[in-house]
Amino acid sequence: MANTETCLKEALASIEGATGVALVDYTSGMALGTMGGGKTFDLNVAAAGNTDVVRAKMRTMEHLGLKGQIEDILITLNDQYHLIRLVGGRGGNGLFLYLVLDNKRANLAMARHQLKRIEEDLEV
Repeated sequence: MANTETCLKEALASIEGATGVALVDYTSGMALGTMGGGKTFDLNVAAAGNTDVVRAKMRTMEHLGLKGQIEDILITLNDQYHLIRLVGGRGGNGLFLYLVLDNKRANLAMARHQLKRIEEDLEV
């Protein structure tokens, strides 16, 4: 098991094309930890905004009577992929990992696979 900082570092270092990563509490919208991003990309603002995305999807699933669990949500931009992965397991309830990828350098399938592995190792 790895702590938040270790998991965020691993995501940024090991996932090809990763430019930012955050662990977010979607009950509050607060980032519990961030790495990467930069002056032009505020991961704290992105964390709060993506909290709305997660909440909206959960509400929609409830209205539709869908019983499945969200694994991840993908948002594609013309130059980036934004991957939201809900954290399961011990202590993960109410959290998601948010990963920003440069789509010219990233392999989306591998990024999803690696983020799942990192999520499984995360101990909050």
